[in-house]
Formats: sequence, structure tokens, C-alpha cells
Amino acid sequence: MKLRDFKIDNNEKMTLMGGMNVLESRDLAMEVAEKFKDVTDKNGINYIFKGSFDKANRSSINSFRGPGLDEGLKILEEISKTYDIPVITDIHEPNQANSVSEICEVIQIPAFLARQTDLVSAAAKTSSIIQFKKPQFLSAQEMSNVVEKCEAAGNKNITLCERGNSYGYNNLVVDTLNFQILKKLSKPVIFDVTHSLQLPGGLGSSTGGRREYVLSLAKAGMSQSIAGLFLEAHPNPDEAKCDGPCALPLPVTLRLPSQSPFGVTQIRLCSLQLALSTRIYDLCSPIYTTRFLYAKNITRRECLRILR
Repeated sequence: MKLRDFKIDNNEKMTLMGGMNVLESRDLAMEVAEKFKDVTDKNGINYIFKGSFDKANRSSINSFRGPGLDEGLKILEEISKTYDIPVITDIHEPNQANSVSEICEVIQIPAFLARQTDLVSAAAKTSSIIQFKKPQFLSAQEMSNVVEKCEAAGNKNITLCERGNSYGYNNLVVDTLNFQILKKLSKPVIFDVTHSLQLPGGLGSSTGGRREYVLSLAKAGMSQSIAGLFLEAHPNPDEAKCDGPCALPLPVTLRLPSQSPFGVTQIRLCSLQLALSTRIYDLCSPIYTTRFLYAKNITRRECLRILR
């Protein structure tokens, strides 16, 4: 799937959808976008900025929702033009689709709303790529119905985003088999590491999280040869207005590519797959690691050099 000058595909160079949960302010959004842009440029990673203008599904009536549609789109447009990057945001109502598509080259349908036919159809009738978060209550196989709805409305440019399944109360679990099942739908698969670490309602009036496990979960996802990752960051997650317990501290995001002992830019098509790992062996056993590298078009000589 083509987006500007790169492809989003399970067999192409990694794409990172990174940014912040809710657009808290114009200045903060610009800071986060600049940091992500810098690190992705340095490491040859395709980049799409993410930020929400409205969080309509907050746990509490007292929770911060965002700047709203008009102000939010102004911020997203400025980011897109300033850093020359595509942007993604989510919509919650059918009447938001057209105005959002004028700014955002990717429209995201939230997990809770992925089965809302009117919303799916409205988004599909735009020229944007449509990303569907897999609902916490759906199996991977059931996403075929969501894809069918979108394609029936005229849009086949679809990405599917895994974000875990509800497991009892206040908990999410990621089934790595889902990545392969979603790939069978012939769409690029993105792994939302951030929201897979949620503890929904875990803090009573807001969502808890387990940001300390982000690297482990990201490595597990990228070992599945998917199109990319979805990550959110904040300069001070403990003060973030939404999903702070799941957000990466922004300096950690910047250090991710340097955590590999190998030169990331020297390894074709691996980007953050290797950068996320302090040791390549962490991805899987040496035998399967070799197969993984071959799948990414790494030469035999490069495999042997890396595995030493």
C-alpha cells in the first residue's frame, strides 16, 4: 500500500505510527512530532504522526478529551506541513470523516467503533487509508467482516491494528497468533504496543498501564514480520492527560534505536526490529532468528556476522 514515497506492507521496511495519545497542546504536539521525526529519519523508518483531537471514550466524565475537531485539525495540519509527514487521527462520528480526510492521509477507526457500519462507510468513502483497531472483544478472524464492510463502501486501502483482547476484568492479553491470522486477510498489520499494555479501568476513573513492558511486547510483535508498530510517548507520562501509564517517556523513545549492538542503518529492512533488541537472540532461537533475517532479505554473510 503506497503512502507518499513509501509502502506500508508486511514485507516492506517498517512503518512507525508514533506520537501522543490526545493533542494536549500545539507546542507539546510539535515537540513530540519533532522527536519522532528525528529518530525515524536517522534510522530509515517510515513515519506517520499520530494524535487525537477528541477522546470520546474516556472512563470518566471529568477526563480531558482534547482540543476538538477544528483546533485539532489545525495542529495536525501544521505538523504535517512543518515536518513533511503524513498524519493519522481517529474519528468517532460519520460527519467527521470528510473534514478529517482533508488533513489526515490515514483515518483510524477506534476499537470500540470498528463494527459501526455508518462510521465505517463514511470513512471508506474518503480518499484516506483506513486503519481499524481490532476490538478487544473480537477475534482476529472476525475482522474479515470489518474489511468487507469497508471494501463494500469502495475503499480497499486498509490497515489492521492489533491491540490485545480483554482477559477477565481490567486486563488485556496479546495473542501473537492473531498477527498471522490478520495477515491472511491480505492487509498490512500494525501492532499497537501502547494500548495493548492498558489495564482498562484499572485506576477506577481512568485506565492503568504497564509501560515497563513496552520493549518486550514490541519485540514479540516485530518477530511476526508485520508492517509496523504504533507507539505513543510523552515528555512526562505521569502528567499526561490520557493513557500516561502506557506512554513511553520521550527520551526512552529516542534511545530505542541505539539499544542494538549492531548498526541499524547497515541492516536492510530491519530498522526497529533489530533496534528494539539489546541482543538479536532475544527475538527467538538462533535457528528461527536466521530464518527471520532471511525473510527480511538479509544476506547469509550478514546473518552470520550478526549472529556472532
